[in-house]
Amino acid sequence: MTELTPTPTADDLPRRFADFETVGEALDYAAEGQRGFNFHDARASLVRVYPFKELQVDAMAAARRLIGFGVKPGDRIALIADTEPQFCALFFGAIYAGAWPVPLPLPTSFGGKDSYIDQIGVQLDSCDPAILLYPDEIEELAAAAGQSRKIPVFGWDKFADNDIPDCALPPAKSSDIAYLQYSSGSTRFPHGVAVSHKALLHNVGSHSYGMNVGEDDRCVSWLPFYHDMGLVGCFISMVCNQVSTDYLKTSDFARRPLSWLDLISRNPGTSCSFSPTFGYEICARRIGSQSNVAERFDLSRWRLAGNGADMIRPDVMQRFTDAFAPAKFDAKAFLPSYGLAEATLAVTIMPPGEGMEVELVEETELSGEKQADGSRPKRYRAIVNCGKPVRDTLLEIREEDGRLLPEKAVGKVWMKSPSIMECYYRDPEATDACLIDGWLDTGDMGYLSDGYLYIVGRAKDMIIINGKNHWPQDIEWAVEQLPGFKAGDIAAFAITTPGGDETPAVLVQCRTSDEIERLRLRDEIREKVRAITGMNCVIELVPPRTLPRTSSGKLSRAKARNLYLSGDIQPYDVAA
Repeated sequence: MTELTPTPTADDLPRRFADFETVGEALDYAAEGQRGFNFHDARASLVRVYPFKELQVDAMAAARRLIGFGVKPGDRIALIADTEPQFCALFFGAIYAGAWPVPLPLPTSFGGKDSYIDQIGVQLDSCDPAILLYPDEIEELAAAAGQSRKIPVFGWDKFADNDIPDCALPPAKSSDIAYLQYSSGSTRFPHGVAVSHKALLHNVGSHSYGMNVGEDDRCVSWLPFYHDMGLVGCFISMVCNQVSTDYLKTSDFARRPLSWLDLISRNPGTSCSFSPTFGYEICARRIGSQSNVAERFDLSRWRLAGNGADMIRPDVMQRFTDAFAPAKFDAKAFLPSYGLAEATLAVTIMPPGEGMEVELVEETELSGEKQADGSRPKRYRAIVNCGKPVRDTLLEIREEDGRLLPEKAVGKVWMKSPSIMECYYRDPEATDACLIDGWLDTGDMGYLSDGYLYIVGRAKDMIIINGKNHWPQDIEWAVEQLPGFKAGDIAAFAITTPGGDETPAVLVQCRTSDEIERLRLRDEIREKVRAITGMNCVIELVPPRTLPRTSSGKLSRAKARNLYLSGDIQPYDVAA
């Protein structure tokens, strides 16, 4: 068998930072060079080389098949997004056809068949696609979701058997919508983010230019293509900025997370690779106290270790640094960032080489309270610097009433940029609620300091009890410090008690079956939470794998609260 040779890192084709009118034009240019995508198996072995030149040919064929099927410009094309060449070709094929590709999540191991059909079903109802295309191996699930809504459905391979008609591809304008992206929490009330070619190209050009992407850089990614960081940051951007990329499937990363680091170690160039905090955490936990770190890994060429898509945990990043220091990982490679689908992707990025910086902020400053008498011991939280705004982006921190706040004051983060979405698809009310006079209300809380943005949390997650504000992350992190718990095991939110009082409730995934041990754990958790909040809270122990997550892997507190109140989450019966 002939050994596969990955697409080159360097190329004679002059690099262009997404300075194109449309995304199709960007692929046309990238196809003139030698770079491309490289797909690896769970053991990080190369199984498919896919140059941009080949992607362009396949995408144009897919576009003509879609047109032959009856797809018109502006139609939505629902694509179940697995990390495969077929998805890449269909995504760009939809764009060449003038349609809007709509990436949707794969099934996970949680929830089962009905839950998955319901999840993508609401997104299908929202985008009303002309066709649903999916990996053939999940035909039962995907076809059931599409057929129940009378949407034509095809497996990727079956659709590729269709004839390629000889037809012209429609012209595209920079103001046209390029794709529809569903933001992470969009399950019951989906928010389809409509992004134009112009906004998309501005954002991917800005963040790659801001990261100083050079000839020796290569991207390594396991991030899913249905999430903005994976779709925009590690897929579309790689085409528009002509960067060779090495992929692991997200499911393979979940089974063998250290394959991600194997892939980075084998990279002959410098690596740019990104992950939410939990990706770094699972690697640090998996490596444990193994003594072969230096022999197995060489992370000295990992130039940019990006972190975003969720709250950044400095304690986790320190554990990762300590675990992989023998493999020559340089903590200065950390590249904290902040972004959201409504801004296409990146809003702020830490300048390369500055690493991770943290400020300790007293909790009363975070919650907006005043502590005049100094009677209570001060507690601090470490807040990570998420960097400076990307090109042409303006930030403001505002009070709830819209009043501008000064530096270091915590408030709502508003932004203005050419990268902002056009709208929430078919939801003018939601669009008007967050887009005002060209400014976007991100829904996040933070503050500015010397031009850098610090993110504190989501405004909607704030727990307000008796006029006192509590961040759920503080409660969750406190419980995580107890032995036997980890990130993702705890969800904190506010509920109303039978007596009509508001109180924090904390759901904790518990792995022990011993009732006496459960009782001890509940009491220990209650004391830990009382130390943070100053009040008694409802503490419920629930079975492992109970707490719901969004399609991008984030804890969904709002859904956990709804499931708990509806009785769909059943806690263990722990004796009083």
